[in-house]
Amino acid sequence: MTRGRVEAFSDGVIAIIITIMVLEMKVPHGTEMGALRPVWPVFLSYILSFIYLGIYWSNHHHLFQAVHHVSGWILWANLHLLFWLSLIPFVTGWMGENHFARAPVALYGVVLLCAAIAYYILTRALLARHGHDSPIAQALRSEFKERISIVLYIAAIALAAFNARAACALYVVVAILWLVPDRRIEKTLAEQSSE
Repeated sequence: MTRGRVEAFSDGVIAIIITIMVLEMKVPHGTEMGALRPVWPVFLSYILSFIYLGIYWSNHHHLFQAVHHVSGWILWANLHLLFWLSLIPFVTGWMGENHFARAPVALYGVVLLCAAIAYYILTRALLARHGHDSPIAQALRSEFKERISIVLYIAAIALAAFNARAACALYVVVAILWLVPDRRIEKTLAEQSSE
């Protein structure tokens, strides 16, 4: 199987997830700017989640540029990632509606942590399929961002029990860490095409 169907399906699922998130935001009653004040936490949580979904979409796209064949294991690993991403609208809404309370912020972190682990599993499945000499293997040699992200998610989940705002700050730090798309794959593919 080629990568095209996996990419198209994943793109569609992520687009639906973003659509669900925006449709969950309720329009305030009132025409004054002050009417927006109660929905501000919902909007902030939406922005953070939109950025995270954009990061996953972008990095998924870059990752699959180096994919030549897809196996059943890769399909399931990709579905595993999409499962965790599909929970983002729920935890986003719960966190925003409850003004970043401790339990919703912690659960938001659990979903982000599980999505990060699922992405890591997907990269391992791709490596197993394409071998350790493949462009994917060469591009994914350094796993610093992946490992530091998981550590920060775990720290944020623990921190949420005491200080939900500090936990949210760690989620923002991880998003900033990944905001620039992962260029390792593009760089590796460019180097191989110039040889």
